[in-house]
Amino acid sequence: SSAEVKCSLCVVGIQALAEMNRWREVLSWVLQYYHVPEHLPPKVLELCVLLYSKVSEPQVMLEVGSSWLRDQANKSLPEYSSLLELYLLHVLLPLGRFEEAEELVRGCDVLDSEQQQAFLGTVCESRCQWAQQEETHSAAEKQQDAATETALGALSQKLLTMLTLLRRALRSMSSHFYLLPYKKMLLATFLLYLVVVRLDPASPTSLPFIYKLVQLFRQAWAAVFSPVHRPPIQD
Repeated sequence: SSAEVKCSLCVVGIQALAEMNRWREVLSWVLQYYHVPEHLPPKVLELCVLLYSKVSEPQVMLEVGSSWLRDQANKSLPEYSSLLELYLLHVLLPLGRFEEAEELVRGCDVLDSEQQQAFLGTVCESRCQWAQQEETHSAAEKQQDAATETALGALSQKLLTMLTLLRRALRSMSSHFYLLPYKKMLLATFLLYLVVVRLDPASPTSLPFIYKLVQLFRQAWAAVFSPVHRPPIQD
């Protein structure tokens, strides 16, 4: 029939889009031909559920699967029970929607009591596994946070120790600097300046530079030492 041909062509189209990694277009492309989720053939719905479950996007099929399963006309189909189980295992339970799964199973008059108990047992088992995973994940996060806090505390302690040592070294250097005789410091700096600049003190061209250097040291001395504690300077 034309409906079977249409369904077969849609199955081929779904497989082609999946092979081309265009799985995001599958559902919208299928609904262009069937318009509403309730009219999807069971085979097409099954492929869509399996496809989006495989690519870890089961939430795409939430509304479509729920609408199809709640339709009264679809409940008379022989594939209804298997599609309900497929929707539970690949859409609702992986998303943690346990209350919705239980409501769907209890409200389904197509299933007998044995089938309902089997589905509800599957939901209960999945809920327990979900809770265990949440506890494991929470414990792992707490351990990671504790390890991070310990590492930060050790790093802060090391940084504080380094800053303390640096402050002591700077204080020692500063006190040692103030204990040096001013004349020796001036002479050492002057000799270093001569070595770096390579000036000849006996050359007349060096006198302006030497004079500027002396003036610079006088200004620095006046800026650093107060008039009360300034040691006498002799030319």
